[in-house]
Amino acid sequence: MRGSKPNSLLTLTLSLSLPSLLLLTLFYSVFAAAQPKPADAEGHPWWQHAVFYEIYPRSFADSNNDGVGDLNGIRSKMKYLHELGVDAIWITPCYPSPQVDFGYDISDYENIDPMYGNLADFDRMVAAGRKHHVRIIMDFVPNHTSDQHPWFLDSKSSRTAPHRDWYIWRDGKAPGQPPNNWISLFGGSAWAFDATTNQFYYHAFYPQQPDLNWRNPAVEKAMFDTTRWWYNRGVSGFRLDAVDTLFEDLALHDNPVLKGTNKQGDPNMEDKYNKNLPKVHEELQKLRKVADESDALLIGETWTSNTAELDRYYGPNGNELQMPMDFLFTTVNKLSPPEFRRQIAAAEGMHGWPVFVIGNHDLVRSYNRYGDGQHNDAIAKLMGAFYLTLRGTPVMYYGEEIGMENNDPIRKEDVKDPIGRTGWPEEKGRDGERTPMQWNTAPNAGFSKKDPWLPVPPSYQTHNVASELKDPNSVLNLYKKVLALRHANEALLEGSYTALNQDDPNVMSYLRSYNGKAVLVALNMSATPQKIIFNFSQQGFGRATLRTLIASPEASAKGSEVTLQPFGLLIAELTE
Repeated sequence: MRGSKPNSLLTLTLSLSLPSLLLLTLFYSVFAAAQPKPADAEGHPWWQHAVFYEIYPRSFADSNNDGVGDLNGIRSKMKYLHELGVDAIWITPCYPSPQVDFGYDISDYENIDPMYGNLADFDRMVAAGRKHHVRIIMDFVPNHTSDQHPWFLDSKSSRTAPHRDWYIWRDGKAPGQPPNNWISLFGGSAWAFDATTNQFYYHAFYPQQPDLNWRNPAVEKAMFDTTRWWYNRGVSGFRLDAVDTLFEDLALHDNPVLKGTNKQGDPNMEDKYNKNLPKVHEELQKLRKVADESDALLIGETWTSNTAELDRYYGPNGNELQMPMDFLFTTVNKLSPPEFRRQIAAAEGMHGWPVFVIGNHDLVRSYNRYGDGQHNDAIAKLMGAFYLTLRGTPVMYYGEEIGMENNDPIRKEDVKDPIGRTGWPEEKGRDGERTPMQWNTAPNAGFSKKDPWLPVPPSYQTHNVASELKDPNSVLNLYKKVLALRHANEALLEGSYTALNQDDPNVMSYLRSYNGKAVLVALNMSATPQKIIFNFSQQGFGRATLRTLIASPEASAKGSEVTLQPFGLLIAELTE
């Protein structure tokens, strides 16, 4: 019973001597201070003011020098993450797995793969995170399991197996022909034939990743209980993988075929009947109810084709995902103030809190996508100052803060990612953006004494944590300054967003305003110097002048006039 614990504590307290009581009080106060708080003093949920940081565990830190990162490695870097300004880490799958898709093919949802450690290591990592005020977000893969999961092994054993209906089995259209024309993301038909029972099973991704049948209540219960199990272990929430693929059309209608072919050589197709079905949202609302039992957070891998589609993931009453990631923002793969303004305006028009991302483990690193080959460091700083000062919650990708670049494989035999193996040479895969974190100038960038599972690029000699900490003008120190300001400045924490000088094709500028305070962010997204004169009267700051908070070299603010060098930035406070 909930009421029994306070009464027991009161009895214990009354029986203690004064010194013991003081010791207990001190212990409790320290323990309570270390606990992550669900909301701030003004009632904002913790995640609205948080900075998230994605970690690919194979590549972050290797504690036992076997060439693969692990949980103890992550634990050893908690102090670094806290000092950087990170409030929560999202760890991509570290569950037991055959590693066909590097952990996104799970064979046991309630354990840790031995390559990463064990559950005791996980518990120690959670404790270290709590000590450094860094929450743990796990990656949850609800759409599919590994074909080596006990559920699937039973499911394929016979048509009457207890777990048969836990997956999607169908007869072919004709002998040797799949049930319909659906295509797998990794190439070829999304249906695999199994000779044991003479039927096809559906896999939206690799054949070794059979889709679960979420229309089966037993599947739903098992997956909900899995999330509860991790919440009880100290996890603060989940990033939900591939949420748009949870349900498929029961009638298995063929998808409309479009012109041309994709990088795998398959016909282009509109995924009308196997993605983003309305029932996805019904299920996510149920999953949110389970999360609410533990005050937990749900982040969505929400790839959408438009803002209206993305907006639906918040739920009709804010009862679905708290943080659906805005991947539409990542489609702006160039420095374009007009296009960024359009994307931000669309995000501002949604019903929920914006979630901004510029990179992850599936995208070419932002350093390469936005860089021009000559000013990449300046552009990396520019982009950091940009999306970390918008109204919303940012999700960083490990290494972004030091300007890590892609290191794509040159030969097919070096490719480890399944997409790269099936799509080569048009599709090189995602290995390039998943290389080991660059900690220092030691061999293998200090990641491991053994050759790592993926090679580090030569740029690790200049772009690494140890070297950049010593350089006041480094990408890393710019990130640290911006994140420190973000955590302390009310206008950046709470303020509204107002686009300024919206006809300017070169400079992205906006105001963050709150309770009579305002911060200007001005970003020169061009290769030529720019001078901008601002008029803040419409925002109620008619007599305001600018006081520089963070700026690139040679950027200046005089009165309401800002001068920026190519790819320069300035963050300034408005003062009367």
